[in-house]
Amino acid sequence: MLNDPCFTSEIELTVPFHDIDMMGVVWHGNYFRYFEIAREALLNQFNYGYRQMKESGYVWPVVDTRVKYRDTLTFEQRIRVRATLEEYENRLRIAYQIFDADSGKRTTTGYTIQVAVEEKSREMCFVCPDILFERLGVQP
Repeated sequence: MLNDPCFTSEIELTVPFHDIDMMGVVWHGNYFRYFEIAREALLNQFNYGYRQMKESGYVWPVVDTRVKYRDTLTFEQRIRVRATLEEYENRLRIAYQIFDADSGKRTTTGYTIQVAVEEKSREMCFVCPDILFERLGVQP
């Protein structure tokens, strides 16, 4: 089911000058911003972006993340960032791939894991809330 294209979103960006370091490549911490932009696009496809999450009474902090740098990104390089929902029952695991937009070469991979936390009690949920399943159009 998660192979369904509706569980993937892709955005295109151009690397801005303020994202590069003195070596002329994207500073390693900026990759997480690119992941975030793609993640937000993915979640908005289900009408469960950050505003809707908060309105539903849950916050979704990132509790784990990983990135693997396969090749560098540079100033004004056009990139495509793909976010794919891999898990949703007990947590959100979203995988990322960054590609050079012109050549299609994959430059970066990674993932983030988010868990649902009830906003009022600040208690972590061990199963994702029903609202997520509703928005994804799946059964818990």
